[in-house]
Amino acid sequence: MPYPYANSPAAIFIRRQTELLAHKKSQREIAHEAGFMNPNLISMFKTGASKIPLDRVPSLARSLEVDPAFLMQLALEQAVGKTASVALLEVFGTPTTVNERAWLLEIRDASDHTDPKLTARSRTVLRSIFSR
Repeated sequence: MPYPYANSPAAIFIRRQTELLAHKKSQREIAHEAGFMNPNLISMFKTGASKIPLDRVPSLARSLEVDPAFLMQLALEQAVGKTASVALLEVFGTPTTVNERAWLLEIRDASDHTDPKLTARSRTVLRSIFSR
């Protein structure tokens, strides 16, 4: 009998990420870095035997070397279901990555926290940075 969350995007992602990190750290090391006393928890997340606890997403993301906002999105869907997670994201917005937050902080600082409107000119300048 398959585990209840075996095919969840969160379990699939954890499986893939632990495989990608296998050359540099073991599941035991990942568990230890994430603050889990029992290294079997990583196996339980990979197989879908257990949900990822939402309060442990930041530390788990650091140990897996992934963006915590993305992992939170996957863990949230696993915890409350697809429909509820979509509703939560609709209310609270799309989670931002660490890099996106850095951009946002720089924009706020550069604009002296004036909440600048995105104009056609500023959009063009921003897109030119990324050659788009």
